[in-house]
Amino acid sequence: MFTVEQIKAAHSKVKSGADFPNYIQDLKKLGVTYYEAFVIDGHTDYYGGNNYKTSSPAKYEPLTIANHSNINQFKTDIKAHQQGKTDYPTFCNDCAKSGIEKWAVSIAKMTCTYFDKAGNEILVELIPK
Repeated sequence: MFTVEQIKAAHSKVKSGADFPNYIQDLKKLGVTYYEAFVIDGHTDYYGGNNYKTSSPAKYEPLTIANHSNINQFKTDIKAHQQGKTDYPTFCNDCAKSGIEKWAVSIAKMTCTYFDKAGNEILVELIPK
């Protein structure tokens, strides 16, 4: 199975949201089937076949996640990130301000779903192949 170190190596190629589709392809090759990235501190839970799970440690000091989501601001922020206008730390801060608690990526479905603190789906995006 895959390791956090292998995932870190794949993630090191990501400079902005524009690099995200290639990152997902790299994870697929490693055997990752699903993952959840948590905005609060940047830790991520990765899942593979046979109930395999591994987690990365926190990447930064805890952020305060807004209690109410602001979907319009979030859509503006994610568009900027996907166009390469913001880096990952900025995107995470923007998510926190917009009330995004986590995102979950299904590699089989090629979707990225963003959730608020109540577990509501805020946005589901198809990941370009």
